[in-house]
Amino acid sequence: MTHQKMDPRTKMLLEAPVLPSILKLAMPNVVVMVVQASIGLIETYFVAKLGLDALAGMALVFPMFMLLTMISAGAMGGGILSAVARALGSGNRERAHEIVWSAVAITLLLGALTTVLALIFGPKLYAVMGGEGGSLAAAVTYSTLVFAGAIPTWLFNSLAAVIRGTGNIFFPAAVTSVGALILIPVSPLLIFGMGPFPQLGIAGGAVAVLAYYIIGTAVFATYIWSGRGVLKPSLTPPRLKWAPMRDILRVGAYSSVVSLTTNLTIAVATGLAGLIGPAAVAGYGTGARLEYLLVPLVFGMGAPVAAMVGTSIGAGNRERALRVAWTGAAIAFVITEAIGLTAAFYPAAWLSLFGNDPTMIETGSHYLRVVGPAYGFVGGGLCLYFASQGAGRMVWATLAAIARVGLAAGGGWLVVAKLGTGSTGLFAALAAALVFYGIANVIAVASGSWFRTPKARVEPVAVPVAP
Repeated sequence: MTHQKMDPRTKMLLEAPVLPSILKLAMPNVVVMVVQASIGLIETYFVAKLGLDALAGMALVFPMFMLLTMISAGAMGGGILSAVARALGSGNRERAHEIVWSAVAITLLLGALTTVLALIFGPKLYAVMGGEGGSLAAAVTYSTLVFAGAIPTWLFNSLAAVIRGTGNIFFPAAVTSVGALILIPVSPLLIFGMGPFPQLGIAGGAVAVLAYYIIGTAVFATYIWSGRGVLKPSLTPPRLKWAPMRDILRVGAYSSVVSLTTNLTIAVATGLAGLIGPAAVAGYGTGARLEYLLVPLVFGMGAPVAAMVGTSIGAGNRERALRVAWTGAAIAFVITEAIGLTAAFYPAAWLSLFGNDPTMIETGSHYLRVVGPAYGFVGGGLCLYFASQGAGRMVWATLAAIARVGLAAGGGWLVVAKLGTGSTGLFAALAAALVFYGIANVIAVASGSWFRTPKARVEPVAVPVAP
């Protein structure tokens, strides 16, 4: 299929000027990330009105729910987006339709597995994390409801990824934003009980979140299967094939490892800070919240970059794919480096949002002064990671993420436990790991790793032996 016969959105991904296209597509996605982050903060505000046990219970569940979101939206969602974009870039719309149904099948399986694991192991995990009494009961109540609806959560993020893979960033952004505007007033109505709404306590927050994902999933499904967008899959699922599922999983599985390493790095660093003392834990934990916010911010840009790279790779336009990747990484570096330097120069402006304890402010300021200037490297590295998703080549990006954990954990342990350098050494090790991560991703893409083909296996040839 020639470019002239392609859908206008696909042609735009292949032919429009790179920098304006990235900025145009990224803006609504960045807004979505801000809106989704705001949902969690606002719901936490309402739940806090129920008392300390409810707030602590929600805090226990939050890391696991964030991990679910990161894997379903950023990791496996990235695999779906990449597969759709590459299929459309090659002009193979039927393959894209197969990928949609393959994504649904994978999502249903992973959603069901998430629910089973959360219901079985969730209460034990929250107890290990320090939950007891009222806080543990609140965590189990909230977790049971939220993770019982893991399938619609997975489907919401997977179908949004399908639509983004076609180059339509605006529609998922609009659905997410409108849904958030409805969720924000509905959540307190269900938590506290007003008018016809029953008072459900912390369960009300979980019910509101579930309704948000169920309704959003229905909207995305209607959009895709009605043919209003680029794709129009068959209404009945076809016989599943391994090839389109492999296209999704080979990117999604590697990306899931990267999502796990992000959370593992912060968990390990928190544990190392605990060896120094409570002040280091409080300061690091508060300062590192800013680093957590960089991930959804870069994802806002990374999704359109992945779509443009994937479409270009599918069309065989390697030069454009690299130009998109480098342009996106440069933008991400500038934005996140500006945030890091601002935090380094004015750390109290961020830290005072979470408390006024002098020790926390002092240690957190030290963290931001040391690590903040390295934020540009993680921003640029993450954007190249999303570009690698689009290219369907995730090995080196995954190895870079694993190495980052090793450097942060190994280097941090060495300077804290063996050299006794305290928080200065720990924060320096964390900064070095961020710098390494960014440089490693640059080297991987610059080395041409996206375009190497595996060497064909040579079968041994039997040589006849003379009698």
